[in-house]
Amino acid sequence: MNIMKHLILLGIFYLSTAFTIHNHTDAPSLKMALLKYNGGGDWYSNPTALPNLAIFCNRNLKTNFETDYAEVHVGSADIYNYSFVHMTGHGNVVFSDAEAENLRNYLMAGGFLHIDDNYGMDQYVRIAMKKVFPDQDFTELPFEHEIYKQQYEFKNGLPKIHKHDDKPPRGYGLFWEGRLVCFYSYECDLGDGWEDPDVHNDPEEVRLQALRMGANIIQFAFGQ
Repeated sequence: MNIMKHLILLGIFYLSTAFTIHNHTDAPSLKMALLKYNGGGDWYSNPTALPNLAIFCNRNLKTNFETDYAEVHVGSADIYNYSFVHMTGHGNVVFSDAEAENLRNYLMAGGFLHIDDNYGMDQYVRIAMKKVFPDQDFTELPFEHEIYKQQYEFKNGLPKIHKHDDKPPRGYGLFWEGRLVCFYSYECDLGDGWEDPDVHNDPEEVRLQALRMGANIIQFAFGQ
C-alpha cells in the first residue's frame, strides 16, 4: 500500500473514532504531532501546549488523544502517521525542496497543519509555505467560516491571547481542492494560551478561550 493511500485510510478511521464517547479505560487512539523544521526557529516552543489541548479535547469533545505528542520532521515519512500536525516558533523557517514536497503530499492526501505564530515567524513561514503551494497565498478566513462555529462559537474570529504588535488576530488558510488543509493563526498566540497556567500567568478566561478555539480547530480538522 503506498503511503498516501495509507494516510487516507488512517483519516477514515480517525474520522469514525475521533468524536465518539470513550470509556476512561480505553487506550488512547489518537495522537497530535509537533512539526520539526530547519532554519533556526524554535519549533519546540510551548512544550505544555499540546498535552493541555489534548486533555481539554478529551474532556470536552470526548476525543481519545494521548496526552503526550509526537515530534515529526517536515521531511519525514512519519508525518503520515498523524492526521493533525501543529507548527509554532518565533523565528526562521526553511523547507528544502524535498521537505516542501513531502508536506504538500501529506496535506493533499488528507493531513491537516495548524501553524501558530508564536511571534516573529510570520515573514518566514509565508515564504516556506509558498514553497509548499507555489500557486497559492494565505487567504484570510471570514468570521462566518465553520472553523469558528464548531463546539464553541467565535463570532469575531480568533481570540486575542497575547499582545505582540497589538494588531487584531487573524486566521488564514490554504486550500486544496476546496478543503482547508492549513490553518494559520497570526497575532493571536493560541499555543501560549494552551500552556500551563504558571508559564505566562494568563487569566483563566483567556486560557479558556485559547483552549476552546484549539478544540474548534481539532473538531474542524477531523470533521471535514
